[in-house]
Amino acid sequence: MSSPDALPDLDTGIPTPGLDATDRRILNRLQRGLPLVPDPWGALGQELGLDPEHIRKRLAHWLDDGTLTRFGPMFDIEPLGGAFTLAALSVPEDRFDVIADHLARLPEVAHNYRREHHWNMWFVLACESQAHLERTLAAIETATQLPVLNLPKEETYHVGLFLPL
Repeated sequence: MSSPDALPDLDTGIPTPGLDATDRRILNRLQRGLPLVPDPWGALGQELGLDPEHIRKRLAHWLDDGTLTRFGPMFDIEPLGGAFTLAALSVPEDRFDVIADHLARLPEVAHNYRREHHWNMWFVLACESQAHLERTLAAIETATQLPVLNLPKEETYHVGLFLPL
């Protein structure tokens, strides 16, 4: 049975090396979230006409090989008492990989990435409280000996981002 907002197997013309049509169907559908039912993988398998275990194995493979860096829910942690921020560092090139590895090991860092800019290393921090966030920013400054540019959220916008494959 197909859901009313099931997605077709899109052919965007964008090269997706290593991804076949089934991979693209799964990834396109997963961008819309898992069904909120007792057996979401079973419902997803039925919707896509695939074995649920096959879907889970492909997902595990994409996480293992780096095709995907993360799969999971996104929570608005502020109503739960948490805090998050976007932050940046201006990292000398000869220290970039070491600092990127350091940030990647911190449980508070959701992700970090390079930008072509004076502030060339950007990262998102998610912490259990505002005090924890401030301690983490200070600890990063101490560990890296670099000032952190803290860019806290001023307003929330909900964008239904979908990147067809």
